[in-house]
Amino acid sequence: MNDSYTLTDERSTAIWIRLVTDGISNALGGLGEMVGKEIITHALNARTIPVASILELLGGGEELTVGIYLGVSGSATGHMVLVYQPSVAYDFVDMLLGNPPGTTQTLGEMELSALGEMGNVMGSFFLNSLADATGLLLNPSPPAVMMDMAGAIMDVALADIIRETDDALVVDATFGTQDSQSSGTFMVLPSLDLQRVLVDALRQS
Repeated sequence: MNDSYTLTDERSTAIWIRLVTDGISNALGGLGEMVGKEIITHALNARTIPVASILELLGGGEELTVGIYLGVSGSATGHMVLVYQPSVAYDFVDMLLGNPPGTTQTLGEMELSALGEMGNVMGSFFLNSLADATGLLLNPSPPAVMMDMAGAIMDVALADIIRETDDALVVDATFGTQDSQSSGTFMVLPSLDLQRVLVDALRQS
């Protein structure tokens, strides 16, 4: 029997969901280390949606969105895109810079740099979790932070993903510190090759 990853393989999909949710939990832990505060995860729910519905999830292709993009290299390649409504990104900046909630209203050079460092930390912790579970080598690229229409931000990653799969995994997360709470959506958009390599490595371990 062919034991490789397929999009219709429910067991492999369950493994992939577990890998991603564990990775995001680890990434939130890394964020806590970065800000020097405990990050409390109140809810972490993974779901699959049609790739064609991603822009709808973000409010439409013309919706103003903040995105942090990282490429993945090493044992396989792929994309990671953290996408937030601007208000959520502003909340992150306040938490990262130690500002009172509601301080940040725009993204200047300092704010974009803080979000980029957050993406770097969370991306590294996320990939480290996947690497520890599978024994694979996975490295993030330097982060690119963008505030643009959702369609423009997602264009590069979706162009590759939509050719390979009909579905994408998104994780809705509610988390925060003792002082504040935020909700956001994490989108991990790996190539089909990366999904297959990760799942096959874990199933054979």
